[in-house]
Amino acid sequence: MRPALEIADIFRRHGPAWRAAHAGHVSLGQLKVMAAIETCRTAALGGHIEGCEDCGHRRIAYNSCGNRHCPKCQGAAAREWLAAREADLLPVGYFHVVFTLPAEIADIAAQNKAVIYDLLFRAASQTMLTIAADRRHLGARIGITAVLHSWGSALTHHPHLHMIVPGGGISLDGQRWVSSRPAFLLPVRVLGSLFRGLFLTRLLELHTAGRLQFFGKQASLADAQLFRRRLASVRKKPWIVYAKPPFAGPAAVLAYLSRYTHRVAISNRRLIALDERGVTFRFKDYRRDGAERYRTMTLATDEFIRRFLLHVLPRGFHRIRHYGLLASGGRRDNLARARELLAAPPPPAATDATLEPSDHRPPCPCCGGRMLIIGTFERCSQPRAPPAPPRSAGRTAS
Repeated sequence: MRPALEIADIFRRHGPAWRAAHAGHVSLGQLKVMAAIETCRTAALGGHIEGCEDCGHRRIAYNSCGNRHCPKCQGAAAREWLAAREADLLPVGYFHVVFTLPAEIADIAAQNKAVIYDLLFRAASQTMLTIAADRRHLGARIGITAVLHSWGSALTHHPHLHMIVPGGGISLDGQRWVSSRPAFLLPVRVLGSLFRGLFLTRLLELHTAGRLQFFGKQASLADAQLFRRRLASVRKKPWIVYAKPPFAGPAAVLAYLSRYTHRVAISNRRLIALDERGVTFRFKDYRRDGAERYRTMTLATDEFIRRFLLHVLPRGFHRIRHYGLLASGGRRDNLARARELLAAPPPPAATDATLEPSDHRPPCPCCGGRMLIIGTFERCSQPRAPPAPPRSAGRTAS
């Protein structure tokens, strides 16, 4: 069912004026995202006509834009990704680990997304792999699936990584499976300290190499001395790494991943109203507990669009990455070895009966029958009405 309000509605109604007001200050990538969302599932992208094979009911279905920032396109993408990842799950508990950048670094990341986001991935993954391999801790090679989120619940810029990590790994000699403690994977204070050191060291290297850019209020950070002074303040602070207890089995891992892997800055279901005051939406206030955590916020439409577009990723940037045992190069062999050491059977092979067809269509809303494609139409054209039934023989027009 279509939500009462969608991001596309906001962009269609206010996008043209917003683009005109911010001409010259909007990236090509952001413009493309706006255009994709505005035209998603409209005649501008073409589509097809479906007909019920039982009752003859007809329905028009417009094509999706497929953009990874479009709330309407991510459900199918998440399902396909999860189906491919299901075979990777091991019969062990899984931990949820979160690495977050301090606000002072997030400000730098806002103007250097590709470089800083990539550094976040590299520093966090190296931290996990290094501490896990240390014999004083786990002494094993672990696997990691990491997902980048750049937003807070109120659409603010809040870069952080969600990691899903099996509760254990293959011993360094490859001869046994090393299990973590039931509710403890790795010490978060040690992780935070190493993460801070790795990140800041490489961030200075990037600045020295001239790979960071600064504009507006941050232009002074181009000076090496001022930049070092900025980092000095965060070097003294603890960098918080958050770790949740293990999930209750592989099914819970999949349910969690389905909510996090292909999420965009805000889903349509969180939108409440669009009126003269702006955009009203639901958000979580993590400073509160219980029912008070779930609140509503109204932003001026101009500010809402600006915040949404803050989270457009650089072109070609991969926001889901795998490390250690799950790195693409050795994933298959590593998982096979892990199952062997765990005495676990291989995952069942997918069958045609269990796979959802790529052209799956909802059943007929009238009789529940199967809908078949009976015609298509190209981009920017309107669907033609079905041909009228032939006239009976012997009748003439009046």
